[in-house]
Amino acid sequence: MRTLVILGSTGSVGTQALEVVRRNPDRFRVVGLSAGTNHELLIGQIREFVPPYVAIADEQAAADLREKLTNIRDVEILVGPDAAETLARDLEADLVLNALVGASGLAPTLAALQSGKTLALANKESLVIGGELVMDLIKGEPERLVPVDSEHAGLAQLLRGERKEDVKRVILTGSGGPFRGWSRNELARASVKEALAHPVWQMGPKITIDSATLMNKGLEVIEAHYLFGLDYSQIHVVIHPEGIVHALVEFRDGTILAQLATADMRLPIQLALAWPERLPTGIEPVPIADKKLTFESVDREAFPAIDLAYRVGQLGLTFPAVMSAANEVAVMAFLEGKIPLTRIVEVVQTVVDEHEAPSTVVSVVNLERADAWARRRAAEIIEAG
Repeated sequence: MRTLVILGSTGSVGTQALEVVRRNPDRFRVVGLSAGTNHELLIGQIREFVPPYVAIADEQAAADLREKLTNIRDVEILVGPDAAETLARDLEADLVLNALVGASGLAPTLAALQSGKTLALANKESLVIGGELVMDLIKGEPERLVPVDSEHAGLAQLLRGERKEDVKRVILTGSGGPFRGWSRNELARASVKEALAHPVWQMGPKITIDSATLMNKGLEVIEAHYLFGLDYSQIHVVIHPEGIVHALVEFRDGTILAQLATADMRLPIQLALAWPERLPTGIEPVPIADKKLTFESVDREAFPAIDLAYRVGQLGLTFPAVMSAANEVAVMAFLEGKIPLTRIVEVVQTVVDEHEAPSTVVSVVNLERADAWARRRAAEIIEAG
């Protein structure tokens, strides 16, 4: 029996993680949940799993929560913007699943690792923004950080037991999102509804838009650099529309190994929660004889986000934090109808180019300053039109 804290329990990854728990009640027990403002769903989760601790960021949502949970007495509610961090740091648990979205996930990631817990990481921004800080906390204990992204979960499986010096390169796959094959001019006219209609995965709005611009794949390149200690020249990206091959590893002898699975996030979530064990999933296996597997190069002219991410990753310092923060602001502006889809990466590129005083990532303070500046500058650029 493993005790779990799930941060972001009302989001896409969080709700699917609870499905895994529901299917394996003899293996997992939820001792903590955190959510932002979706307290209606959170109430249902609390009633079902009865965790002793709950963290919620919004004060009004917390008040509503207390009012509706009067019949459940043994649940302590932590409130405020730092509640998830407190939960990750102070609660006795075997594993923390960080399924928060964006830069807000970094502090809970650091808190969980600082307290000695194992971390199942779905919040890729933790590594993009604060990779040096995160990896410094697990020196000599790499098994305490388990990836949840399907691509990185695939790489972790492929690299298990292999010698690092034998790895020539790794290949991350992407479906291409809803706009595969679109030209840049066509992308400029894409609607929010079209951008949110991902052909393979069901995800939250932010990551779905990142998948539409391929920024998500760029973030995953930086994530892979930290998780597996790879040089950026060893990390490649290809488009794989079927979404069945999640990662490949090429070895120096010419061998290529691939990880295949049905596109269902419950599989990498379950693997992370039970790592290194595998549990029965109830997920349909890939019907090999009925599937055609195709691979394409990335259209880097139509989707410049990947090249930007490579550049930013190689620059290091606070550049990745600036890119991530500006992207969050620009994605929200697109969702609100303020800018076209193609403007997202243009805004991010401008903010990165204007980052004139990058600093080394020696503390969260440096990252917070870079993040605040990037958000402010991105908003100014968007406002100026």
